[in-house]
Amino acid sequence: MSDTSISLYVHWPFCLSKCPYCDFNSHLADQIEIADWQQAMLSELSHMARFYSEKSGLAPADISLDTIFFGGGTPSLMPAELVEAIIDKAIGLFSATPHIEITAEANPTSVETAKIADFAAAGVNRLSVGVQSLDKAGLSFLGREHSPDDALYALDIAQSHLRRVSCDMIYGLPDQTEAQWQSQLEQLLARQLSHVSAYQLTIEAGTVFHSRTRKGEVLVADDDHVASLYHLTEQICAEAGLSAYEISNYAADGAASRHNLCYWRSGNWLAVGPGGHGQFWAQDGRYHLVNRRSPSGWLSDSLSQSHGCEQISVLTAREIFDNYWMMGLRMTEPRPLSHQHVSSKFRLDEVWLDNFCEAGWLVKETDTLATTLEGRMRLDYMLGKLLG
Repeated sequence: MSDTSISLYVHWPFCLSKCPYCDFNSHLADQIEIADWQQAMLSELSHMARFYSEKSGLAPADISLDTIFFGGGTPSLMPAELVEAIIDKAIGLFSATPHIEITAEANPTSVETAKIADFAAAGVNRLSVGVQSLDKAGLSFLGREHSPDDALYALDIAQSHLRRVSCDMIYGLPDQTEAQWQSQLEQLLARQLSHVSAYQLTIEAGTVFHSRTRKGEVLVADDDHVASLYHLTEQICAEAGLSAYEISNYAADGAASRHNLCYWRSGNWLAVGPGGHGQFWAQDGRYHLVNRRSPSGWLSDSLSQSHGCEQISVLTAREIFDNYWMMGLRMTEPRPLSHQHVSSKFRLDEVWLDNFCEAGWLVKETDTLATTLEGRMRLDYMLGKLLG
């Protein structure tokens, strides 16, 4: 990815229900004025394009739009016409790459599955299906509204319309056995999926699960068991031809999410919608833009002033250095020890770096640094020591 390449994140903040583990910017709404939301999103997209062009010094025709990602919330609740309008606007504002990746997240309820064909027709060419579990009890525990059969059917429909289909899964539920987890993964991988995201269940502040945990409930498996499930995930995915390329992501050759790689490689991306965050390299530093989280507040601002951005900052050299390693070491690919935009006056702690290499958690070559499987399992701990 070059400095002339850009990605776009579009946030749709609405859901049918709020999952008890979710701390994303998602909301329930009785009524949504789609015309207003379309006007607001297209206006903010135009504003962000102008701002990026101004700060980067690049003409729109020289900016390559490489990926678009519709996230949420539940973007599969969006009307396909709105999705198409945003895609058309984005491609019109920039110079789209020949094989642009356009991803939408989707839940496998019957209502959303029925819209997959329309999303494909609108221009979406990659779908990420929020399966989360293929166990009835697990789905109930996670507050999901679909059944295991719904999930498998949604995957089948998605694969009939799109060449690239991924699924999200969650492991580390209380009482979840290795045999149960293995069975679920094997059912999915039998469908020849090219990408799987497997996330460890974590308790986030402000969620229903966090409140229940504070009352003494045990809602996640113990650390040793989670580690076993992580090893098992790596093994099963590898046997199916899906290699780990990031802590929680596994892909066949050429099927990694280019949009997420943009984040992890410290690329350029713009964000549209409530709570969206964008970052990009510019002539005077690395910009960080933050949109208003409140859907109603963002909508009001975007309709009245063409955008809902409430914070613009230029990252400090130290923030750039920390972000480079916090994001970069999530991946399996080796990261360059030097980067044109990362200040050389900062260094990873040499003592801890040597210790982690000796432990087999990191691999240091002359010009690169990479995490091993054992290192990725301990990344938060390592970063705390390496960054000081």
